[in-house]
Amino acid sequence: QVQLVESGGGLVQAGGSLRLSCAASGLPFSSYNMGWFRQAPGKERESVARITALSGTTTYADSVKGRFTISRDNAKKTVYLQMNSLKPEDTAVYYCNAGGMHAVPGNYWGQGTQVTVSS
Repeated sequence: QVQLVESGGGLVQAGGSLRLSCAASGLPFSSYNMGWFRQAPGKERESVARITALSGTTTYADSVKGRFTISRDNAKKTVYLQMNSLKPEDTAVYYCNAGGMHAVPGNYWGQGTQVTVSS
């Protein structure tokens, strides 16, 4: 049974930082592309950042480029999202995803973690 468990969300002021973590179990983590998506109220879910399985190549949405960094620790089966210089428009529920290709998500999702950025 695949499980993705996110943590690290919360309330932060604009300009602040948060680090999200996603701990995976039940899948060969090192073989899976991993990604972070987010969904703001009234908006569609969007890809934020992703990292490939083998080379660790990273890709970011234009809106977060230069501010967010995705990384993975295969030994800990964990993917991270370091978020700096946060803006109110980054407010959303952030979801971890496994098995995606490019911006298309894979079949496995975490439960989501709320990030709220106050102005």
